[in-house]
Amino acid sequence: MIKNIPFSRTFIAAAIFGIQTAAFAVDGASLEIGTGNKTQMTRVGLQWKWDSKWWQSNGTHIGGYWDLTVSQWRADRFRNIPGNSQNLIDIGFTPVFRWQSDSLKGWYAEAGIGAHYLSEIYDNNDRQFSTKFQFGDHLGIGYVFKNSLDVGIRVQHFSNASIKQPNDGANFAVLRASYSF
Repeated sequence: MIKNIPFSRTFIAAAIFGIQTAAFAVDGASLEIGTGNKTQMTRVGLQWKWDSKWWQSNGTHIGGYWDLTVSQWRADRFRNIPGNSQNLIDIGFTPVFRWQSDSLKGWYAEAGIGAHYLSEIYDNNDRQFSTKFQFGDHLGIGYVFKNSLDVGIRVQHFSNASIKQPNDGANFAVLRASYSF
């Protein structure tokens, strides 16, 4: 019995550390739907909040979070042929700056630009990418409720910043819901 005490304490300490680590590892999760250029997008994501608060004034500040996402795009006019579809997977990583209240509740505005990798080259409705790598930038507004539910809208643009031509780009209107842990 005495031999089990150190093991039990070690096990309990490891379990508590694991729970604390898991609780701080991810700060939120999101679900997004978007449309643009005859393409529908569904996206899920995980967020990690920054501890930094810049330009604190009058109960507001600029903060932010890291946003890791996986999306599925369904294009309905592949190679500009009506009814011809293309399905893509997009993996993205974006630092997002958010102007928000110090309580992290209420209205906010945000902007981000990040890196995205597509499973294949997008070619839909006379919009063609030349690379699988794309930059994704967005502007958004939203509201965080007292229960930490965050609902927002975004305008998002994808392009490769003219790394290679063609670089037609694509724009999406996105509805986003997230929950902070």
